[in-house]
Formats: sequence, C-alpha cells, structure tokens
Amino acid sequence: MTPAIISGILRSPATAFLARLLLVFMFLGSAISKITDFAGAQAEMAYFGLNPPWLFAVATIATQLAGGVLILLNRATWLGAGALGVFTALTIPIAHHFWTMEGQMAQIEFYFVVEHLAVIGGMLLVAILAERTRTA
Repeated sequence: MTPAIISGILRSPATAFLARLLLVFMFLGSAISKITDFAGAQAEMAYFGLNPPWLFAVATIATQLAGGVLILLNRATWLGAGALGVFTALTIPIAHHFWTMEGQMAQIEFYFVVEHLAVIGGMLLVAILAERTRTA
C-alpha cells in the first residue's frame, strides 16, 4: 500500500508534467542546439554518413521538437513517444554500433545503447500512461 503523501505526489498533474519534461529534456535541448548551430548539426549528420546532411539535420530537429512538445503537452503522446522511440532506436546502428568496435570505445558505446534502450522504455511507458489516463 502506497503512503498517502506518496500517492498524492504520484497523482499530481505537476509531477506528471515534470516527469514528461525530464523525459524529453535531452531531445528538446538537442533540437535547440542544432537550430542554434545548424552548420554543426549538418557536420554531425555528415560524420555519420547521412546524406544530404541538411535534410537529416532538419528531420532530426523536427522529430525532436515535435515529439518532445507532443509528450510535454500530453497531446497525441503516442505519436510523440513513437517518433522519439523510433528515432532513438535508429541512432543505435547509425551512431553507437559497439559491435564493430573494440576495447574501451566498444564498452562506452555499449553503455550508450543500454541508455538508449532505457529511453525507449520510457517512451513506451509515457504512451501507455497517456492512453490509460485519456478521457474518452
């Protein structure tokens, strides 16, 4: 049985908003960073072999912003979470292919992949919770 104070915190709309903000913070921050340094965003895309770099930079920014805002506002959360979940999954073979590396670099990239899997789980959970609490 959950103590009343904890239950109150967990049921609070403010807590739900904070949780959604924390979940999307890295995506919104990344998008803002890419907008303010678009040349750097293009260089990042080129580094990972994504061509044309400008198109992938724009698509990344759009996905991160739209997905993050949808989750933050709790509107079409399934769409925002799905887009960010797929985006996060795609970064694994593109940027974190630890299975092609050796030594410490392979281990670091493996940890990034594990972290990404946790984020994907968070996206799935936020979509599930939004659906369960949606009013018909």
